[in-house]
Amino acid sequence: MSGKHTAILIDDHPVVRAGYRKLLERQAEYKILGEANTAKDGYELYKRTEPNITLMDISMPGSSGLEGVRRIKAYDRKAKILIFTMHQSVNYALKAFEAGAAGYVTKSSPSSELIGCMGAVLRGGQALSDDISRMIAAERVSGRSSPIDDLGPREVEVLKLLAAGNSTEEASKLLQLSHKTVQNYHSTIRSKLNASNDAKLVWISIAAGLLKATETGDMNE
Repeated sequence: MSGKHTAILIDDHPVVRAGYRKLLERQAEYKILGEANTAKDGYELYKRTEPNITLMDISMPGSSGLEGVRRIKAYDRKAKILIFTMHQSVNYALKAFEAGAAGYVTKSSPSSELIGCMGAVLRGGQALSDDISRMIAAERVSGRSSPIDDLGPREVEVLKLLAAGNSTEEASKLLQLSHKTVQNYHSTIRSKLNASNDAKLVWISIAAGLLKATETGDMNE
């Protein structure tokens, strides 16, 4: 089993979990460590197994999957969680990213898309299914204002580099600025965008069309 990515499945429908398990077990690189049908049980399962990636539904009995994401991330800030849900909603996707999820895929998406998004999350990036990406693009094309409209040109440059996975130190070298200056930009950007965490900065960058979900990286420093 060496070299396999470990995963757990958290969904309240046994038939759905069985389908995901079958799909992932057909992929040579995955090993399923366990399943849970509530966010609470999923949290306990995560603590016991500490998998490489967690697939979580949103709508479950008791606490929602979003609360489950928050609890797991509080326990392990490096946890990689992908929301896999029936909710085809930009708002739900935003809430998932704000909670700490690294990916959001709808259950209407092709299985190949789920596998691809899981790979992106495992590599340290963020991932969105194509239908959600199209909805975000449509909102942007409609002319709705974007939070980044309040940022200056240099702040936009810094945001794009950080959202793409560069550290503040790496961004400072690319922009030929001092590390302290980029750290200050980082703090100012989060304040202007009312971003409680860097995952929200990534989401805002995707929503604004600065970069695609597949171009993002891990912003944890």
